[in-house]
Amino acid sequence: MFDFNAAAGLYFGRSGGQARKMTGYRRFASASAAVLFAVEQLAPAQLDHARLEVDEDRFNAADIRLLYESAHFPLTRKAAR
Repeated sequence: MFDFNAAAGLYFGRSGGQARKMTGYRRFASASAAVLFAVEQLAPAQLDHARLEVDEDRFNAADIRLLYESAHFPLTRKAAR
């Protein structure tokens, strides 16, 4: 099972023409906070190219969305966009 409490790193790109180039990085105390930030704060183009790292595991945008929608996600989600 995924550890939402583990520390995590989130890599993301710029929206627009350079969306594939990873230009941003943030470290989070918990994977749940990283997932919440990715889904609720990044522009859709940034999220599409985001990568989450938890321990040695890497998760792409589709994985991040699934984690956010999981019944086990421990944080309060915003209302649907």
